[in-house]
Amino acid sequence: MPLSNTNELNLIVDPDTQLNIEHSGGDGWTILHGDMLSIVKAFQPGVFDAVITDPPYASGGAKPSEKNRTTNQKYSSMKADKALPDFDGDQKDQRSWTRWCAEWLSDVRRACKPGAVLVVFIDWRMAPCLSDAIQWAGWIWRGQIVWDKQVSRPQRGRFRQQSEYALWASNGPLPMDRPVGCLPGVFRYTNPANRIHVTEKPLQLMRDVVQICVPGGRILDPFAGAGTTILAAVKEGYEAVGIEVTDAYYKLGSDRVRFALNEATDHKETQ
Repeated sequence: MPLSNTNELNLIVDPDTQLNIEHSGGDGWTILHGDMLSIVKAFQPGVFDAVITDPPYASGGAKPSEKNRTTNQKYSSMKADKALPDFDGDQKDQRSWTRWCAEWLSDVRRACKPGAVLVVFIDWRMAPCLSDAIQWAGWIWRGQIVWDKQVSRPQRGRFRQQSEYALWASNGPLPMDRPVGCLPGVFRYTNPANRIHVTEKPLQLMRDVVQICVPGGRILDPFAGAGTTILAAVKEGYEAVGIEVTDAYYKLGSDRVRFALNEATDHKETQ
């Protein structure tokens, strides 16, 4: 049964749980506005086929003074008058970030079916912490994929920092007969030219990555941000549920997905 404007919460939320939160969506998708740790605990067990997400990295420096800067200061070179909204949850130290990840990764695993797939984006600094948290939460760590951004700021005498990564895992055994093809381990896309989020991923990158989910499955993104994963999932024929805590990005992401899907529908109808 597909998600829709009126019944999406009934499909994914435990009927014994009171969850009165703001949400928006359309056929096949919804984005919930609020704290992910509270919302995920209200989901029914076994309702998702994949979790594909890009959480706050809490990275951007080795010293506390560097890590505690705003997300625009850490991840963007835009001038202050053109800066995008900052997002929440990116100022944790490594120990607290690992503990936080272990908690939400455990909660989302409970909401996943056996054999569901997890894909979490991360940078090189925090990848070791993420792999610990994934395994602590009971997922079977399967490996790492590479997003080659192709461009980066040159640093003399050093290797270019032109890649980010995604660790992937499964909720228990991963059957060999899953109806999913052999996907690449390296994806080459430059950063989006016109971003609405400080750390927005390319749409085509996410359209490629979501294909690790079984066809027609339901994908959860607990950190929806600009809505890229949600939009990519729906365009590839999946159902998608997002969660976003930052007010500005809840609105920006929801509006972006709705506009893009409506535009695609209008285009089809005029052909």
